[in-house]
Amino acid sequence: MPAGDHSDIHDDLMRFKPEGMTPNGWAMKAGVSRTVWSDMRRHGNPSRRTLEKLLGAAGSSLAEFEALRIGGGSARLPEGGSTISERRGPWGNEQLPPLPLLATAIGGEWGDPKDKVELTELWASEIVERVPRPASLANDASAYAIMIVGDSMWPRFRPGRRVAVSAKLPVSIGDDVLVKLTSRSGNSSPVLIKELVRRTGSGLELRQFNPDFTFQVPAAEIAAIEKVLGELI
Repeated sequence: MPAGDHSDIHDDLMRFKPEGMTPNGWAMKAGVSRTVWSDMRRHGNPSRRTLEKLLGAAGSSLAEFEALRIGGGSARLPEGGSTISERRGPWGNEQLPPLPLLATAIGGEWGDPKDKVELTELWASEIVERVPRPASLANDASAYAIMIVGDSMWPRFRPGRRVAVSAKLPVSIGDDVLVKLTSRSGNSSPVLIKELVRRTGSGLELRQFNPDFTFQVPAAEIAAIEKVLGELI
């Protein structure tokens, strides 16, 4: 994979890689599966447990990693290397206003029941709490966070994890997206949280991972498509 395709959080983690060990060897030592490792490398959305495993296998800790990403502490780098604070990763500006965490619930299934396409209900007017804002969303006043409530995107997103959502950032093929549907149920909106496979003249092609299935959403049923960023750690 070209270096430009690596996520920022992957590049920061590589600063902790044990000497004399390949990245895949490090992941194996930590007990992190190849699927989870590859997904984190591309999308930058590891769970807290995955980070703890990798850092523990490297003789470090999540607290040290988080401190370095917000510019505190001293970087564990070879002589002459730049520090993480000089790069200012996307998760670490404590001065930013928090994100509203909007209420979500499992909304049943969308489309043909045999396909088991999981639907989520989103309450845009119900703020559960406020959570730290990633620096990448510093200028996005409409950004918000949600809790993943289903397991259709496992292992990319684990139920109970929180992710940031932006309607302002551009959406590309391969991104995780939140698709708002035109139908409504009371005060909530049905949404699909999936991977964008491609755009077509008639709508969107999306993929969920559990069960692994690719499907089409007609343009007439799409109210909006927003980018889902990595998990908030």
